[in-house]
Amino acid sequence: MTRKHTPDDPELAHRLSRRGMLGVAAGASAAALVGTAAAASPATAATGSAEAQASGKGRGRPVLPPGRLGVQLYSLRDKVSTAGFATVFAELERYGYDEVEFAGYTQGSAGPITLAQLKRLARDHGLHPIGSHVGYYDNGNPNAYTFAQNLTKVLDDAEALGLKHIGTASGPFRYGATVDAWKRAAEDFNTYGEAARARGMKFYQHNHAEEFSFATDKPGVRLYDVLLSETDPDYVYLEMDIYWAYSAQFRFGKQVDGTPRPFDPLDYVLKRPHRYPLFHVKDGIRDDSARDGYRMVDVGDGNIDYKRFLSKVTARTHGGRRYHHWQAEHDNPAESYAFARKSSAHLHSLRERCGD
Repeated sequence: MTRKHTPDDPELAHRLSRRGMLGVAAGASAAALVGTAAAASPATAATGSAEAQASGKGRGRPVLPPGRLGVQLYSLRDKVSTAGFATVFAELERYGYDEVEFAGYTQGSAGPITLAQLKRLARDHGLHPIGSHVGYYDNGNPNAYTFAQNLTKVLDDAEALGLKHIGTASGPFRYGATVDAWKRAAEDFNTYGEAARARGMKFYQHNHAEEFSFATDKPGVRLYDVLLSETDPDYVYLEMDIYWAYSAQFRFGKQVDGTPRPFDPLDYVLKRPHRYPLFHVKDGIRDDSARDGYRMVDVGDGNIDYKRFLSKVTARTHGGRRYHHWQAEHDNPAESYAFARKSSAHLHSLRERCGD
């Protein structure tokens, strides 16, 4: 089912007016990081780095839609838990980010913070809170902060932050890995999605590799396909973690009996682009000796072709450059600020020429 969508960022015009300044700051930081000349011109810095210009990346239309680059704050959890949100948001503003996706609303030793303060901090730094990850369920605690145990509180908090998307990174394995088990999980997700929609939000599920595995009772059925077919497209959306989808392509390209079952993660998106408002952009170096088929690295240091992926998605979707949101992420970066700088610089540097 395809429905008309309008841009869901009322502060886009305000934030875009800041992007000229912030893009220069982000580019300058990235140039210093990768060893380019510190005296890069503003035009060069805004595209990410002098190195990107020299390689030809700086020519043509930007692949990354304006105002749509975010970061999953889980990647910067070490900084959030010590320096606090204010310090982290100030850095992200300098690097040219537009959005943030939460992975919790506390800041550890930096002290207590209210949701109203958190929302205001993001706004003051030109960042739009776009979504949040919350647990799916916790059988051991009836009062746990999860969708299953505390749906009203989860939605109340999301509404207080002004979120347009609220989701979970938990796999739909609550009832097992059979087809019927995933149908039951899909019913749960439909319930959460209907409740979220009543609040003006979209419920979404973020994948890891295992969602693309096969049902234990029907080894020819891919579980992710069950999730897609059994969830209501008006209520349940998807956030594709592109890295984990490519890992799944490596791990689950064959059925248990060895029958080839190749798939392309991009095809899932192109067939139903409006079910994927959010994406996680993380990168990996291909390594067939690794369990996942890749070794996770900072965005731009790996083998995943993000120029192709972003270009195809935004070209395929009517209004796609205004609809999709791209969240940079690394599960365990060597240095989280360096990861954030490099990711922004790389994604802003990607260009496509007419006819690409």
